[in-house]
Amino acid sequence: MPASRYDWTVSEVVNLLGLPFNDLLYQAQCAHREHQPANQIQISTLLSIKTGGCPEDCAYCPQSAHYSTGLERENLLDLDAVRIAAQRAVQSGASRFCMGAAWRAPTDQDLDAVMRMIEIVQDEGLETCVTLGMLSASQAQRLADCGLDYYNHNLDTSPEFYGQIISTRVYQDRIDTLRHVREAGIRVCCGGILGMGESRRDRAGLLAQLAAQDPHPESVPINLLMRVEGTPLGDAANLDPLEFVRVIAAARITMPRSMVRLSAGREEMSDEMQALCFLAGANSVFYGETLLTTPNPDMHRDQALFTRLGLDADMGHSQPS
Repeated sequence: MPASRYDWTVSEVVNLLGLPFNDLLYQAQCAHREHQPANQIQISTLLSIKTGGCPEDCAYCPQSAHYSTGLERENLLDLDAVRIAAQRAVQSGASRFCMGAAWRAPTDQDLDAVMRMIEIVQDEGLETCVTLGMLSASQAQRLADCGLDYYNHNLDTSPEFYGQIISTRVYQDRIDTLRHVREAGIRVCCGGILGMGESRRDRAGLLAQLAAQDPHPESVPINLLMRVEGTPLGDAANLDPLEFVRVIAAARITMPRSMVRLSAGREEMSDEMQALCFLAGANSVFYGETLLTTPNPDMHRDQALFTRLGLDADMGHSQPS
């Protein structure tokens, strides 16, 4: 199996997703063993540094100003709060600290404040990642100059389904931000959300878009929709858990050198489902009791699961070669 391809077609990924389940997982585990350390999990922590009031209308998001979800709008956190959160992340075993702000795009003044936060997190010895919305090329360069390790900007879904989820920006806006980030020399964290009513072909379309990036995103977060009352997707149908595992496996096969992360939705997953995801090639998780504004498994539950599965938290900061 070649190390990396950038020409996966949607039809090829559809065929992958349609393989007999055991055959798919076998291929994924082979790719994982060839390109990733076995039985290692990278741990990231996520902090909302500016919550609510976002002008975007993403149908899944409780932070959108378009919906009434009971979420209170909050100002940007102060630096002491970020420092305390970073110190707690170190104590809990995280190696990467991610900060998210509910903006469509940051102003240059916003960026000044975030860059100070990045410096604080770096001082605690953690890798840094931020998700701030759309970036200009000059803003991406400023973040690179201050030493930011990763920028998260998800594609969310396929280009064809995207307009049913978001109307306040277009798919190309996301592609442009990813290009600015990559050209600035910042590593890319980019994935999507499953369970929004999309078809299997849409899920394949998302993976094909991700795998077309050259190089592939260093981190690929795969989120399971967290249904929040008050959002348009608050009553979305449940996604078959095995379909979620299939997408994890296809992500590992199509992007063998990427870290594939279980992100939002783990609170809804059984231990058995998570174990299948790890078998399918997931090797990173978000750790901590909340992900921005939604619940996440308690870290003691995570630690117990890792022990049961014989998985070691990777405390290093390097990407596999």
